[in-house]
Amino acid sequence: MKRAGALVLLVVMCAGCASSAAGPKAAPSAKKACTPTQLAGWKKLARRVHAPVYCPTWLPDPLDGVIGSRWNNIDAVSRDRSYLESWVWQETGPGAAGGELHVNLRGYPARTRIPKCVDADTAKRTLIPCFSDPHGVVRVGDIAATVYTVNQDADQWHVLYAWRHGGSLYTISEHVAPPLNYTKTRAYLDRILRGLVLVGA
Repeated sequence: MKRAGALVLLVVMCAGCASSAAGPKAAPSAKKACTPTQLAGWKKLARRVHAPVYCPTWLPDPLDGVIGSRWNNIDAVSRDRSYLESWVWQETGPGAAGGELHVNLRGYPARTRIPKCVDADTAKRTLIPCFSDPHGVVRVGDIAATVYTVNQDADQWHVLYAWRHGGSLYTISEHVAPPLNYTKTRAYLDRILRGLVLVGA
């Protein structure tokens, strides 16, 4: 009986050890979310354009994704409801290493075709696609973004990602300029894309 009791005790102890080694179940990963300060501006924009918009949960420091912040240099909506939100940081002046971080987020509600822009490289006001020279597709969740490397207007000298959702076209772009090279710019855009949150009107 003593041997049987010892054996039962040993089995219980081992089961406890196995349970302890396994540890508690891993907590589900936190959902990405924009801050209340960010959401306030993006919800207001969604109501203004009568369409969903994408709020960025991450932009390169010190850019903050807050509409109306000190870094938000463009907050524009056109008559056709297309919008441009831009954030920029620049370091210039004596003794500065020099550099720029510039990110654009655009939306074209109820339009999926690539818009036209004036060709800045010609004297004539020739209209050309605002983004061109595709270089593959980046997929994140339900987003399949085409990468464009020749872009116009506020996206000139930027790498741009464009995708379609719910009958509308959306883009994010970043300027290829020090302290970023092309590879680092792509890495930043990938991270921005992974952090986008769709905000309804």
